[in-house]
Amino acid sequence: MDLVDTVIEDTRWEAFGLAPLAERGGRAVLSGLGLPVAGFQISLMGCDDARIAVLNADFRGKPQPTNVLSWPSEERAAEVAGDDPERPEPGAPDDPESLGDIAIAWETCAREAEEQGKPMADHVTHLIVHGVLHLLGYDHVAEEDAAVMEGLEVRILASLGLSDPY
Repeated sequence: MDLVDTVIEDTRWEAFGLAPLAERGGRAVLSGLGLPVAGFQISLMGCDDARIAVLNADFRGKPQPTNVLSWPSEERAAEVAGDDPERPEPGAPDDPESLGDIAIAWETCAREAEEQGKPMADHVTHLIVHGVLHLLGYDHVAEEDAAVMEGLEVRILASLGLSDPY
């Protein structure tokens, strides 16, 4: 069973190969945190800027496109800034625990990759890793939490052969 259930709303993501990239990124996050892949499930929607702008307005009160959004299935944030969140318990392989949902927008990702001079696959992998970490309770609002989350991103991306995005 796949870790990531990918739903394609914008066909450019299909041609791009979002599903295998998401699977690779999601597995790297769980592995990097010492969590088993079996027993967890993530839903990912590959959409366009128009769709993510609506979602961003509805859920964050920001009516503009963004690169990635995450909705954890439950609150997992650490109680103390700079601490690691509590690890979720895996479900059974045939009844995996949902970690939550992620949406990623084509135009914003493509524009950011071009502006940063990065291959789109590298940028999207970073955003998937970022989104999965959010599902696991990591955040970057407080400075201490941002340092923890960014450190994990750099380490996980390095395990995939990708350079430091910061």
